[in-house]
Amino acid sequence: MAGALHGLRVVDLTRVVAGPLCAQTLGDLGAEIAKVERRGDGDDLRALGPPFVPGGDDSTYFVSLNRNKRSVSVDFAKPEGAAILKRMAAGADVLLENFRPGTLARYGLGYDDLRAVNPRLIYCSITGFGQDGPYAGRSGYDFVAQAMAGLMEVTGEADGTPGGGPQRVGVPVADMFTGFAAAIAILAALRHREATGEGQRIDVNLFETMASLMQAPMASWLNAGQLLPRTGNDSPVAVPYGVFEGSDARFVIGVLNDREFVRLAEALGHPEWAEDPRFKRARDRVEHRAALLDRMRTLLRTRPRAEWLARLEAAKITSGPMNTAADVEADPHIAARGMIREVPHHAAGTVRVVGSPLHLSATPPTYRHGIPAPGGDTDDVLADFAGMTAEEIMAARKAGVV
Repeated sequence: MAGALHGLRVVDLTRVVAGPLCAQTLGDLGAEIAKVERRGDGDDLRALGPPFVPGGDDSTYFVSLNRNKRSVSVDFAKPEGAAILKRMAAGADVLLENFRPGTLARYGLGYDDLRAVNPRLIYCSITGFGQDGPYAGRSGYDFVAQAMAGLMEVTGEADGTPGGGPQRVGVPVADMFTGFAAAIAILAALRHREATGEGQRIDVNLFETMASLMQAPMASWLNAGQLLPRTGNDSPVAVPYGVFEGSDARFVIGVLNDREFVRLAEALGHPEWAEDPRFKRARDRVEHRAALLDRMRTLLRTRPRAEWLARLEAAKITSGPMNTAADVEADPHIAARGMIREVPHHAAGTVRVVGSPLHLSATPPTYRHGIPAPGGDTDDVLADFAGMTAEEIMAARKAGVV
């Protein structure tokens, strides 16, 4: 079955996380991705381990972000290599890059250069801070974006408590959200091109993406002059909303309104809590957080997690177990939804990856290509994307360009 983006050609010059995730998302939806890698060791993420794929040199991190791509090695620092990339861009729909602003322009591969050969090209740049502004020249990584956008100041335990202090989120959310933001922008630009025939430049960056996601803390500051505190696993605006312990394992409960709290109190065998003036309204529960949570924690430790979760599910209370990666793999819902996939790997035979979360009834994501070797598809890609003959490819190899 052809994907929704079948026929779309993407030249992907990105490395590490945000750009590769964007390209993989487009690839899952049917686009043909030509991943341009540095000659030799390729994408930096290949070496970012441990762990590494058994039987190969790729990190497991790399394989999670690079399916549905073909890899081509081109040295665009050489004029002959830059000319090859221009040929590829001339027939492409999208070009993705995540170099510092101005880098590709030095090689004749900036937006204006490529627009001249392909006015329909959508040229998407992913950076730490954007193409202009006082921070444009800075390098930007996920950790820095989390810190500068304020995410770390609202993540972690409160100051003065055990383990208190700012924390980064345990996965690179700035990179990942920026990758998805870039994919959304590309789809919007494709729609614009359908209407006008014109491509355009897209400027997406980690800092602004993270700032845009800080909606509640920023709205609190901008409109009420209040900084939201760090509250660990508890919500600053909803109680109970956090991590609890049964007699054997941890789980989470989230209650956002008074109707749900009435059901929770009943499920826990204490319907009187819903009538207690300290707990009856959401704002009262926030004010008397410690009193309610002390009662709940004492009670919940008396029975196993599975028993509590069964009660909570029957009462339609938002709740669930705290899982490890092993638990997620074994989760029956993950299995039923087909979220663990096996794809080919150039050295290890196959690897398992988490599948796409996008479910389209007519054009679902597909898994057509596995994890390529660095430059392993160079001849095929140059023939397909650049229209190069076998003789031209051989000459480029002899010149050390590909």
